[in-house]
Amino acid sequence: MKETKVNVWLINTGWTGGAYGVGSRIKLKYTRAMITAAINGELGDLSGDNYHIHTVFGLAQVKHCPGVPDDILSQRQTWNDDEAFYKQAHKLADAFRANFEKFAEYANEEILAGGPPIINKP
Repeated sequence: MKETKVNVWLINTGWTGGAYGVGSRIKLKYTRAMITAAINGELGDLSGDNYHIHTVFGLAQVKHCPGVPDDILSQRQTWNDDEAFYKQAHKLADAFRANFEKFAEYANEEILAGGPPIINKP
């Protein structure tokens, strides 16, 4: 990926505005707009103007995407309950880390550093 300078995008095509049963599915037109913008190189350079670092997952999160309201791009902003959002986000990050343990022996430090950072929870 480094040699060919491939960009990799993680796109939320699932729930927004709350957990299952509270929130709703992201509209298909927004998913399509995010994919189109990624393919067309319309998401800008990796800078503070265009991205911020997700506080739980440590991922660069786009702030603006053509055809998508900015508030949809921040999962935390779509939830009406910050405490519930962070509880769910930490639960998911913990699940990622636990699942990856079975592969950790095959991963180098660079790959291990790509997982959700272990941070103090609220």
